[in-house]
Amino acid sequence: MAGGVVMTKGGGQSQYSGKMTPFVVLSCMVAAMGGVIFGYDIGISGGVTSMEPFLKKFFPEVYTKMKHDTKISNYCKFDSQLLTSFTSSLYVAGLVASFFASSVTRAFDRKPSILAGGEQHSSPVQPLAAQH
Repeated sequence: MAGGVVMTKGGGQSQYSGKMTPFVVLSCMVAAMGGVIFGYDIGISGGVTSMEPFLKKFFPEVYTKMKHDTKISNYCKFDSQLLTSFTSSLYVAGLVASFFASSVTRAFDRKPSILAGGEQHSSPVQPLAAQH
């Protein structure tokens, strides 16, 4: 479990004179949304790997085991190292991409790289939105 220590310099008065500005609040909200998106991605990948059509097509041995073994616990239903490796590879790919993202950010600055990433992320949705 994590722990921490707070140290003050005599009298317990704060040395930091900064204020809670709108920029600080916005930065905290953006950081929190990053956590929300990461959690959402974990939920989506976990949900996809438990869908029957996905298992039938890509992991038929896991699907067969899941359907025929009625005594299996919900906690051990997907006991497959290959399926676990597939799920883990998604997160390893994110780690590797973050190393490239740091180089791009250093070369082009933060704002253009964030805008380009946002555009790339939302570009598949734009044709669908134009239809409605």
